[in-house]
Amino acid sequence: MTIDDTTIDQLDAWWRAANYLSIGQIYLLDNPLLREPLVPEHVKPRLLGHWGTTPGLNFLYAHLNRSIRERDLDTLFITGPGHGGPGMVANAWLDGTYSEVYSRIGRDADGIRDLFRQFSFPGGIPSHASPDTPGSIHEGGELGYSLSHAYGAAFDNPERDRMARQQVRQPRAGRRGAADPAPQRLQDRQPDGARPHPRR
Repeated sequence: MTIDDTTIDQLDAWWRAANYLSIGQIYLLDNPLLREPLVPEHVKPRLLGHWGTTPGLNFLYAHLNRSIRERDLDTLFITGPGHGGPGMVANAWLDGTYSEVYSRIGRDADGIRDLFRQFSFPGGIPSHASPDTPGSIHEGGELGYSLSHAYGAAFDNPERDRMARQQVRQPRAGRRGAADPAPQRLQDRQPDGARPHPRR
């Protein structure tokens, strides 16, 4: 299936907006739209949150949502890199879910400032994908749990598509070990003999 130029432009705009909202959560305390020159008072005194994994998660989020809409998929996206939390929060804000759940975080410049201020800040939200992130089903700071959750979702909902993103660098052996036998168990339950297996 080919993607037309308009869709590519929309995906790129979404991805860039999600990346900006993610980096803003990590760094900015004020001046969220950079309408004035940055000064030290605009930057958080203590920076938490991982930028490195976030653009990739934002890319996957945008493209997976395109596929879900185009194909009317029943899909669950489970992410292992917990400190990609700013990306999950950014995408939830972009699609409107965050403001539906937390009405105090508006969909305007003040809302963006509040979104940025609360991230990894006293009285705010954690630096990882936590249970209070809309749509989150697990504490994302533990990387190895994502595979176990993905397989649990597959066993509970065999008709649903799952997309799990695991950061191979830190699989957390115990939790990863619990998920390793799952491909064979899933294959045994598949009537068509399909073999789901994680890429390593």
